[in-house]
Parts: sequence; C-alpha cells; structure tokens
Amino acid sequence: MIGSNYSSSFSFFLRTIVLLLFSISNVFSTFAFLTPDMCHPDQRDVLLQLKTEFKIQKPDELDDYSMNVTSYPKTESWGNRSTDCCNWDGVTCNTESGKVIRLELSCSCLHGQLEPNSSLFSLKHLTSLNLAFNNFTFSPIPAKFSNLMLLETLNLSGSSLKGHIPREILQLTNLVSLDLSSYVSIYSPPSSLLLSIENPPLFLRLLAQNLRNLRALDLSSVNISSEIPHEFSYMLSLRSLHLERCSLVGEFPSGLFMIPSLQSIILDNNPDLRGSLPIFHRNNCLQVLRLWETSFSGIIPDSIGNLKNLASLTLADSNFSGRIPSSLGELSNLSSLSLSSNHFTGEVPSSIGNLKQLISFDVDYNQLTGSFPSVLLNLTKLRSIYLDSNHFTGAVPSSLLQISSLTRLELDDYQLSDLVGFENVSLFSNLQVLYFTSNNFRVSSAVDLNVFSSLKQLVMLDLPGIPLSTENITSDSDFSSNFMYLRLSGCNITEFPEFLRDQRNLRHLYLSNNNIKGQVPDWLWRQQALQSLDLSHNSLSGFDGSLKAVPGSHIEMLDLRSNAFQGRILIPYTSINYLFASSNNFTGEIPRSLCGGQSSPTLIDLSNNNFDGTIPQCLGAHMSSLTDLNLRNNSLSGSLPDMFTQASKLRSIDVSHNQLEGKIPASLTACSSLEVLNVESNKINDTFPFLLNSLQKLQVLVLRSNKFHGMLHHSDGVWFGFPQLKIIDVSHNEFLGTLPSDYFLNWTAISSNEDKDRQPHYIGDSNGYGYYTSVVLMNKGVSMAMEQSESPVSSKEKEEKEESFCWVAAGLGFAPGVVFGFTIGYIVVSYKHEWFIKTFGRNKKRGTR
Repeated sequence: MIGSNYSSSFSFFLRTIVLLLFSISNVFSTFAFLTPDMCHPDQRDVLLQLKTEFKIQKPDELDDYSMNVTSYPKTESWGNRSTDCCNWDGVTCNTESGKVIRLELSCSCLHGQLEPNSSLFSLKHLTSLNLAFNNFTFSPIPAKFSNLMLLETLNLSGSSLKGHIPREILQLTNLVSLDLSSYVSIYSPPSSLLLSIENPPLFLRLLAQNLRNLRALDLSSVNISSEIPHEFSYMLSLRSLHLERCSLVGEFPSGLFMIPSLQSIILDNNPDLRGSLPIFHRNNCLQVLRLWETSFSGIIPDSIGNLKNLASLTLADSNFSGRIPSSLGELSNLSSLSLSSNHFTGEVPSSIGNLKQLISFDVDYNQLTGSFPSVLLNLTKLRSIYLDSNHFTGAVPSSLLQISSLTRLELDDYQLSDLVGFENVSLFSNLQVLYFTSNNFRVSSAVDLNVFSSLKQLVMLDLPGIPLSTENITSDSDFSSNFMYLRLSGCNITEFPEFLRDQRNLRHLYLSNNNIKGQVPDWLWRQQALQSLDLSHNSLSGFDGSLKAVPGSHIEMLDLRSNAFQGRILIPYTSINYLFASSNNFTGEIPRSLCGGQSSPTLIDLSNNNFDGTIPQCLGAHMSSLTDLNLRNNSLSGSLPDMFTQASKLRSIDVSHNQLEGKIPASLTACSSLEVLNVESNKINDTFPFLLNSLQKLQVLVLRSNKFHGMLHHSDGVWFGFPQLKIIDVSHNEFLGTLPSDYFLNWTAISSNEDKDRQPHYIGDSNGYGYYTSVVLMNKGVSMAMEQSESPVSSKEKEEKEESFCWVAAGLGFAPGVVFGFTIGYIVVSYKHEWFIKTFGRNKKRGTR
C-alpha cells in the first residue's frame, strides 16, 4: 500500500514536471515568436537607411570646436547581431506598438550633412531625440523636424549646425525640453558657423506662446541679437533657461526671475543685456543664478536671502554696486559665490562665515575694504579664494594655511607680509592654482623659485611681478609634473628654468618682461602639449637648433615681440594661429611655412623688422580666418599681391614703410570686414582706389607718401562712397584738382553725433592678446602716432575747441561725433558737425597738392 502510494505520487510528480517544462517551452516559443514583431519592418528599414546617411568619424582630440566628451559609434552595430531594432544601441520602442519612440544618439561619431530628406523624419512616433555632440558639418537645421509632432525632448547641442533655426520647430507644441546650444571653446568658431534666429522678436514671441509645456530651454551660443520679450515671463512651466553668449540686448524682463518653478537661469556673456535683481519671494525655487559678463546693475537686494535653495550665485563682470548684503549668509546651500569685477564697496559681511557648504569665494576686482575676511577660516570645505584687486589692508592670517581643502588661492602683494619669502607655502599641500600679483613687491632678495617645488598638485602657477631666482634650480629639482599654465612675467628671470624640460602637460607658458638673454633652447619647441608661448620683451637673440617646423609641435600662439632676435625667424608649427614677432631684427624672406598649415592663421604681426623679398602669394590660400596682417616697416619689395579673395574676416592691413610698387589689388574688395588699410611710404603708383568704396566697415585709409595721382573725386560729381570712413590721409602724393564744395557732406560717419555716451571702440581689441591697430598721421608736418592708450576728448572740451584746428584721438578708438582726422597736405581737423559745414561747406573750395 505504501509502495502503491509512493508510485502514484512519483507518477504525479513526473507528470507535473513534464507539464511545467512544456509550459515553459511554450512561453519561450511564444516570446521568440513575438520578439521579431517588437520592431516593425518599416521601422527597421528606416533606421538602417539612417545608418547609411552618415559616416562614422571620431572627433579629433585637437579639434577646437569639439567638446571633451566620450564618443562611440552606436549605429555601427545596428543590424549586425539582431534583426530586432528595438534592441539596437540607442533605440527604444513602445512595448505595445513596437514603434520607435526614443533615439539616444548623442556622442555617436555621426559625421555628415543632416539633409532635409533624411529618413530620420519618417520616425513620426518619436517622443525623444538626442543627436548632441555629433558633427553635422555645419548643415542647417531642416524644417522637416516639424514632422515629429510627438516630440517632447529635442537635443541638437554641440553638433556643428549653422544657419537660421527654422520657425517650424515652434510647431512642436509637446516639447518639454529643447536644447539647440553650441559648445564654444577657447578658440571659438566664427559667428557665421553658429546658429542664428531670423526676425528674433517674432520668433521669441511665438516660442513663448506655442511651447507652453517647455521646462528646459537652452539656446546658448545661438545668435539672437534681440531683447527677450515679456511673454517669456508667462512660461510658467520653465525650470531652466540657459541663454549664454546670445548677443542679447535691452532690458531683461524681471518677471522671469519670479517664475515659481524656475530652478536655473544662466545669462552669461551677454555684455549688452541690462537688468536688475528683483525682490525675491520665499517660494522661489532658484538653485543656479548666473549673470556673468552682462550689464546688469544696481544692488543685491536683501531679499536674496529668500533663495533658500540657491547653490550657485554668479554676478561677476557686471555693473553691480553697493554693499554685499549680510542676508547672503542665510543661503545655507550655497556652494559657489562669484561677485568679482563689479563695484561692491564696504567690508565682507561676517555672515559669510555661515555658508558651511561654500566651496568657491570670489570677490576680486571690487572696491572692498577692511582686513582679510577672517570668517573664511571657518569654512572647512572652501577650495578657492579670490581676493585680489581690492582695498583690503593688513596681512593674511597664518591660520589660512590650516584650510587643508584649499586648492585655489589668489591674493595681492599687500596681503603677503606673513608669507614673505614664501617659506610657508609648502603647507598648502593641496593647492592646484596659486596666483600672487604684485606691482611693487619689496623683498631684500629674490624669492627662490624652488620653494614652490613642494606643491605637487600645482596645475597653475601665476606670479607676475614677483622677483624670482632660478639659480638653485637644476635638472634634479622635483617640481610638480602637472603644470598646465605657468606665468612668470616681470619676475627678473635671466634664464629658462631648467624644470620646464620635464613639463609634458604644459599648455601655456608666459615669460615676458624678464631679462632672458641668448638662445631659445630647442627642447622648448618639443613640448608637444604647449599651445601658447610668450617670450616678448626680453633680450633673446636667436634659436638653438634647426629653424624647421618641429614635428609634434602644436604652438598656436607665439609671441616674440621686442627682443633682440637676428637672422631668420623660426615658425615651430605650420598651423600657427597667432604670430607676434614685431620689433626685432629678423631678416630674410617671410617664411613660406606660414602657408603650409591645414588652417588659416588669425593674426600675423611681423612689423618693425628687416624682412626682404616679396609678400608670399601663397598666403592668399590661407586667409579665411585672418583678421590682422601687419608687415609695417620692413624692406619688402614687389607689389601687394592680389590675394585677398578669401579674406572676408580681415580687419586691418598695414604694409606701410616698405618698398612696394604696383597698384592697389582689386581683390581687396572681398575684405568685407576691413576697417584699416595703411600703405603709407611705399612706391605704389595708382589712382585713388575708388574700387574700395564698397567696403562698408572701412574706417581708416592711409595712402600717404606714395605715387598716387589723378583726381580725389569722380569727374561726374558722383559721391565716391566710404560710408564709415573716419580717418583718411592722402598727403605727399600727386593728386590734382579742386575739391567740390560739398565734398565732405556725405561723410556721415565722421560727422555723426549719435551715441555720444558709448564707450570708445578700439580696432583690434577682440583677439584676446592685447593687440591693437595703430597708425601715424601728419598734422602740419608733425607725425602723430595714434596708440590705443590715448583717450577721447570730453564733450565739454570739444565745445571749448570747436572754433580751432586740433587733434582729438583715442588710438583708433572712436566714439561717434568725437574723433575725426582728415589729412590733405598737412591738415588734420577735429570738429563739431555744424562748425565743419560752416568752414568747409558749399561756399568753400580748397585745393590739394
């Protein structure tokens, strides 16, 4: 009986196991049967077609326009291992319909044009599309994005797109997140390669009206060039608004700050954007508020203390003023505070000591007073302190050395009395950035540079004006090997510090204004990470080793100005961007290696040397990015080559004081950005260059001391153009005839009285390396050098001098209605418009010589 029961139970158990296995088998069979149906054939075909539309190309590590992101080719594996597109990398399908609803292809190495007929626009069930950080080779954004009406998230950031953003994108009314931003590096792409908006006021109003569900909007580096309309204040779903580098203007609507859900607002780098901070309410959700480099002004309101969630506050490089409110100390979550380069006064409030989460404290370049803010010593998480360029008095307390978390320190020389000799600097064991600035640092002997060798984490060392000694530095000196930035300018150094040989990560080296003599060592050019090298204002005389380009060199900025160099010049890298070599005694021909790079240089200054031969014709093929060409005061011969057809960005050309002959080249008409043309003191034999009258931005034209001849005006009386011309010098030529009585009347740029309060504009001040165009004019036989450092005359002074000949200049810095220089023979005048018309108007005639 027991055996029978056992047999029956065992039989039941076996039947159960078999049934269970059969059921599992059916489940797997059913799953296997359904899996191919998860991806509809039409969806798979569209994705495979999309795969063929782009090449796979990994971003160049040295590409200035690519961001340091990790990329891998997601589409490369599509179709290789599975026919189910819903399992492909970056693809997500709806589990019920099998339609593709999400494409995550950011950083996928896609390379090629994003065409209007792309198969992408057939995926009409997409709710999320991310194509960020690919390379669409500066193709425009297709209007066909409007086909994807279900999109809630669209991200095209950093993908090399250009042109106008199509208005059709505003038809995507389900959008919750829209990111069309561009990544901008140190060497930013020109504005012509960035996205822009056509009719910005209309576009922005439609955006605010149509995209009511938008929570995140990022248009950073899109050229908007307009005001933000007040309708943005009604986008009540917004949580983040990022509009960096958009050329915004006008008054920013303060109501935007009051949107209850807003968590992050970033308006950095919009210098013409005005506004002020509102009275903040307690229900504000702001976590990030950044207004760096804007024209926001006024005070920081006490109500800033109501922003209890604020973690990052940046108001730097703006026009804020008044005292720093003590209510900032109520922001218990604040980790970053940057108020630098404003007009703040008074002392740092003691309440700052309550900010226990603070990591970075930056108040440099203000008018703050009092002693070193000792409340900072209570902040144990503090990593960065910026206090330089204020009016603090007294010494840095030695207890500062006890903040073990400190990684960045910037101080003025008057705060160093406890650190004289820098013997305690080794206690900053975690320092990565050390900046001491000095104008009159007084010590009995130079500081031994070796004292900084104990700081093994240093990445940036900046000691301008601190007297240093390198005598004790040998090849055995154990400095940090992590240096990326080193500035020892004006430090009385007499030789190249030996420890530089082993700096494999060094990118920026500045040794200007020292007493270094002799040869530039050849090992310096072999630093393959080096991008910027400034050796200007020393007594260097030559180069050690070969003068050929150095394999592996990537020096993009080389400054050799004001040394004692002789012989031929060394161009270490054929794709150099900025070359400054003026005021030396370089000889020989201009190196043809300047034409050998894959990219165009941005600035070439070889003035005040003894170069001979002709100007290289091959430069014409490398002018697409050139903004300034200065070959003044050499011994160049031949003609000015007809090589400017690609020079649309060229702002200044100075070939004065050479031995050039021939005529003004016709290709100069292609230089649509040209502001200055100076061919003074050559042997150019030509008529007045009326062909240049199409140059809408030309402000300075100097033809003095050549062999120009003929008439200065058209015989038929037609106005000869030059709408922006402010300075012209045609003296010491062979021009003939009498000027018409109304010759000056159409010179509207010279006589303009608009924008009298505008800051002077200095030609050449946008390259970031302190390079400014200059020119020499004649006034009654006396040469006048116009330099950037001169200042414009005030309106009151103009009124006092309106009845006399005078010279008013701002170093080619022009405030309209202030500066005018017109030279015929020896006459240079400055004027108010009414007086000028009265003096030179319809009833006056003057001859020329």
